[in-house]
Amino acid sequence: MEKTFTATQKYLIMSPRKIRLVTALIKKMKPVEAVEKLPFVQKRSGLEIAKVIKNALASARNAGITDTDLVFKEIQVNEGPRLKRGRAASRGRWHPFKRRMSHIRIVLTTVEKSRVQKSKEPKKAERIEAGKVEEKKEKKKNGTKS
Repeated sequence: MEKTFTATQKYLIMSPRKIRLVTALIKKMKPVEAVEKLPFVQKRSGLEIAKVIKNALASARNAGITDTDLVFKEIQVNEGPRLKRGRAASRGRWHPFKRRMSHIRIVLTTVEKSRVQKSKEPKKAERIEAGKVEEKKEKKKNGTKS
């Protein structure tokens, strides 16, 4: 049976577009490996994502599951509300801009045993014993001159 563990960080004042750059790097990794590598990413969002992953790993540990049995099921970075801010400009004007917020949601799931066993099946070359090599049959040519 597959168990899932979620962790969220809401109202993070950071653009979702910038956070998604880092999440694209880690979605194929294992969560433990991602936590080790994220502090060395040259993006500010790397540390925030690492905190959320650590939170999800902690909830899995509380349920009695080891960190190596977990994989990412889902990594979502959604847009939160925007703060309207502005900067003073010349001649008493005001140049507006928006401070974007993000909601990060990470879902971890346990690895199924059947998936692990299927990936460890011997390859075709290994199945054929060393002394018994099968010969390939030659195809017949259908009425062509050669």
